[in-house]
Amino acid sequence: KLHWLSYALSVQVNGDPDAAVGILDSYFGTLEEGCEEFQKNFESSELALYKNQLLSETKGEDEDGLGGVRKALEHLDEIEKVVVDHTGWLKAKLSYQLQLGKFEDAKDTVFTLLERGLTEEHRVHGAYMCALLKCDRETCLEVEKMKGTGTLATLRLISEEERNILLEAYGSNDGLSKLYPRSNGIKRIYITILSTNSEEFKTAIDKYCQKQITKGVPSLGADLSSLYLMEDPRSNGGRLMLATDPLDVKTHPVHILLVDLVEEYTTSLSSNNSFPNGNGESPPSALLWAWYLRSILHEQVAEYSQGITLINKCIEHTPTAVDFYELKARLLEAGGDIQQAADVIDAGRNLDHQDRYINNQTTKTFLRAGREEDAKKRIALFTREQGASEQYLYDMQCAWYELELADLLRRKGEFGKSLRKFMAVVKHYEDYHEDQFDFHSYCLRKVTMRAYCDLLRFEDDLWGLPNYCRAAEETAKIYLHIHDNPSALESDAEPDYSKMTPAERKKAKNMARKKKNAAAKGGAKSDAKSNNTNGGSGNVKKSKPHAIDEDPSGKELLALNYLDEAKKYAAILARHAPNSVSSWALQYDVSVRRGKMLMGLQSLFKMKSIDSGSHQLFSRVVDFSQRLESRSSKCHDTSEEIISADFPKLMGGNTLSEFVKSAIERVKCDTDTALPMRTAVAKAIVSSGVGSAPDSLSVILDSKLNCRCVNVDSCREALEFIASVGVDSGKGQFQALVATKFPFLKDF
Repeated sequence: KLHWLSYALSVQVNGDPDAAVGILDSYFGTLEEGCEEFQKNFESSELALYKNQLLSETKGEDEDGLGGVRKALEHLDEIEKVVVDHTGWLKAKLSYQLQLGKFEDAKDTVFTLLERGLTEEHRVHGAYMCALLKCDRETCLEVEKMKGTGTLATLRLISEEERNILLEAYGSNDGLSKLYPRSNGIKRIYITILSTNSEEFKTAIDKYCQKQITKGVPSLGADLSSLYLMEDPRSNGGRLMLATDPLDVKTHPVHILLVDLVEEYTTSLSSNNSFPNGNGESPPSALLWAWYLRSILHEQVAEYSQGITLINKCIEHTPTAVDFYELKARLLEAGGDIQQAADVIDAGRNLDHQDRYINNQTTKTFLRAGREEDAKKRIALFTREQGASEQYLYDMQCAWYELELADLLRRKGEFGKSLRKFMAVVKHYEDYHEDQFDFHSYCLRKVTMRAYCDLLRFEDDLWGLPNYCRAAEETAKIYLHIHDNPSALESDAEPDYSKMTPAERKKAKNMARKKKNAAAKGGAKSDAKSNNTNGGSGNVKKSKPHAIDEDPSGKELLALNYLDEAKKYAAILARHAPNSVSSWALQYDVSVRRGKMLMGLQSLFKMKSIDSGSHQLFSRVVDFSQRLESRSSKCHDTSEEIISADFPKLMGGNTLSEFVKSAIERVKCDTDTALPMRTAVAKAIVSSGVGSAPDSLSVILDSKLNCRCVNVDSCREALEFIASVGVDSGKGQFQALVATKFPFLKDF
């Protein structure tokens, strides 16, 4: 049996589901009638559903290419008597019915699933909407893959006619709201269907907010933020995206409505202890959570001072609520004072030492504040006492901690140690990749074939997951930084004693010796503490000795070829995260340093296909043009022909000066242009000689920081450029603007 299943699986992953079905049929043909494989049990059920999945992947002989789906739908009826996972059986049936356009049958299947208790599963509701609106196959499959609370109503714009159909299905007297009155999911979905400009939407959101505030639900602000839907400017099909930039959120009709409602709540609760038009008194905590929600609304539009004022009132009212300290820390961090944010969230952590989440948030904030030792003490509270915390976190593959610590070390200029931590995260993902072999024999023995197929598909996208992408990208950037600035490693090298006086040499050696002894003493203390923990108990099991890190400073990583290492990770990201602009920006940066101009040009076209308005694309197009003009040698004749023919397309057939001037005009016409784009255009003005330093400063200063993507990091980058052009008056103006935008920012 194991050999048959292994053979079928290998053929399937090789892209031939028809042959895999034939192999399973051959296996079934070797069995006797009435054997256990044909009885109703878990293994028979999983094997039958696996064959059904294979049938759906085949093309069949039908002209529309859906012959396999039709066979799979018919096969479901044949295997129903042996299937144990009836919910999975119904979901497969629903998917096939939608793909084949059998919308009435799909509705019946949806109601069967809802009766089985799946009223809170948004994928089922998404399928129901597709059946009601009779969507095409591609849309049905896309909705089927949506995660979280996404449905068809949050995927694309819907017409008034479609909206009325959905409202009738959910809100009428015989709709889902009446059939399942206790379902929170149905109530929430009904709100997403309503038009945000309608009076009915205002009534529904008012009722929803009052109920959640009365209960004291801290996640209400995050829940309501999912209603900030706007049309995606990059799509041509009326697709929706979530508004996250404060500039977009502030003008969004849902946010404006929420602000008005919450202001009414706080006024009414303060004076009457009841909601507007309320039937009776509200609990005393209602005003508290109304303040909390209003503070979150301030946070969403970058009004940090107002948010702090309200959250301080919450803390003064109830100083034992951890959520208030967490929100205050977020406001302080976004407002620029990361040090105070770390102290505030640590004060909240002290209120509940058993809360792992708030302890992790405290650790993360300490790392971002550059307080490494404090962060290590906090994270050690939830690690095993018998072993070293760093090794325990590595063994537990705690990637978020290692990423934050690596970023801290990078900012401190300790590139070797930073690379060690980033490489630890890369190693975790290599372990994930190797672990699939452990599942192979187990899944075949237990016949969990569908779950194993899902695992293999997950492994296909493993190298494109966010944590791996961040680790790989930062690793490559460190190598590129060292390649461009070899002097960056000099701080880690032993000082040159030959150029010192005898007194200076003696002092330097004493300092180096003390530093080395302190490090050794600290390590010995740590080991002694871990060995003596709970020393009074004789039953404490001694921890196993962990592997010694022979290269804690990352010297071996720094000894590698910088461009070769950067090339390796850039290629991985370009292959496995091809829809990210950052992946191709990194590929470009590596390619041009290696002299591969054609690969650099390819990366630019890839970036343009993803986001033609990206500041990363603009700055690299300017850089490519300047490299072409200043290079000492040309490429191969064929490559030169391609570059000469295709590169002008990126610049619209303009010269570099004309290209930069057109960007200046676009920035001046669109006041909402993102700050990173403004900084990139300002840099291009100076580097290309199109304008003077004051001209470049006006591109940044004219916005008054009332544009998109304004945060502390983007402001620091802009200030760095302003300082480099040497216009002191412009630097002072920009610092004044930043001080107004980020009232808690220090040392700027």
